[in-house]
Amino acid sequence: MGKRFLDVVVSALGLAVSAPLMAVVAGAIRLTAGSPVLYSQVRPGRFGAPFVLRKFRTMRDARDEGGALLPDADRLTRLGAFLRRWSIDELPELWNVLRGDMSLVGPRPLLPEYTERYTPHQARRLEVKPGLTGLAQVSGRNALSWEERFNLDVWYVDHQSPGLDLKILAATLWHGVTGRGVSARGHATMPEFKGVGRG
Repeated sequence: MGKRFLDVVVSALGLAVSAPLMAVVAGAIRLTAGSPVLYSQVRPGRFGAPFVLRKFRTMRDARDEGGALLPDADRLTRLGAFLRRWSIDELPELWNVLRGDMSLVGPRPLLPEYTERYTPHQARRLEVKPGLTGLAQVSGRNALSWEERFNLDVWYVDHQSPGLDLKILAATLWHGVTGRGVSARGHATMPEFKGVGRG
C-alpha cells in the first residue's frame, strides 16, 4: 500500500509539474517528425500481463526496400537523441504509473518477445510491476550488459523496500542531470536480447 501511495502521489505531481514541458516537447516532435507524437507499444507488466506503454516518439518510421525497419541509429532523430539523453522521452510513462500499469521503481518493461527468452532466473524480474526507473538504470543503464541488467533486476525483486526505492529515485534524478548510460557501446540504444548464449 505504501508503494502504491507513493506511486500515485509522485506520478500525479510529476504530470502536473511537467505538463508545460511535455506540451513543448509534443509540439517540437510534431514539427520535426510529424505525427504521432507518442510512441505506443504493448509491454509485459507484472507476471507478464500486457499493457500499453507510452513514450515520446524519438525515431522515424523509416524502412528499407523490403519493408523492414532501419537500424535505430538510422531512425533516431536529433531531437529524439536529446530527449533520450535527458530521459524526457519517458515523461508520458508517469500516466502508466498513475494508472497502476507500472511503478515508479522496478525492472524496466522490455519487449514482449524477450519474455520467452528469459531463463527461470531472469523471468523473476516479472514478479513485480515494471518501473519508470530501476536499480539497473541507476547502475549503468544501457551501458550494462543484458546479464548485468537482469541480475540487478532480480536483486531488486529480492531486496525491494521503501528505503531502497527512495535511494533509486534520488539516484535517478542525478543520472537524469548527467545523462549517462543512454546507449550501449557501439549502438544508438541497446542491442536486441536474443537469449542466453545468443547475445
